[in-house]
Amino acid sequence: MKRLSIPRLYTIIDSNVADYHGWTVTSLASAYLDGGATLLQLRCRDRETSEILLWADEIVARASRYDARVIINDRTDIARLSGTDGVHLGQEDLSVSAARSIGGSGLAIGLSTHSFVQVQRALAQSVDYIGIGPLFDTKTKRIDDAPVGLNLVRTVVASGPGIPVVAIGGITLDRVSKVMEAGVTSVAVIADLLSGGVPERRVRAYLDRLEE
Repeated sequence: MKRLSIPRLYTIIDSNVADYHGWTVTSLASAYLDGGATLLQLRCRDRETSEILLWADEIVARASRYDARVIINDRTDIARLSGTDGVHLGQEDLSVSAARSIGGSGLAIGLSTHSFVQVQRALAQSVDYIGIGPLFDTKTKRIDDAPVGLNLVRTVVASGPGIPVVAIGGITLDRVSKVMEAGVTSVAVIADLLSGGVPERRVRAYLDRLEE
């Protein structure tokens, strides 16, 4: 299986965040793609399966026109039905082995981690990439874990995990350079991409900063 390439900017479309800012999930996906994003994750809470599947189908179709990739949070069943490139799992979600069984060998799997122990367990499960966070305070996800800060990221990177490391949680344009200097492969951004009200322009600003 060819491993999913993880770009420096990993955009996440959270349905609740999109609603709060007056965007539909699909229109926000289009804005990110127009801005140059090449990897999008769809994350939906408390939504009907039929609605999520419609969104996933449309985003996958749009992303293909940009040669971009799509990952869905948690829903391996929808990943298989809609043809997304991967699924992202949390610590309390479906196991990696179960997701692999449902999604097939071609499905890329990412796993959120919040400690070095969880990172080690993730690596033992043959995931395609790991997410580490939250780095900083964030209100876009209801988790009990305190911010892990950059020290954990540096420790994980120094251990040589052998797979991409994605930092997430409270990342802003002002912080992104410092996060990348810690050695991560990519930064996952949610709320800050909507800062200023023009997501397409914000994505471009991130890409420019990440190229510096």
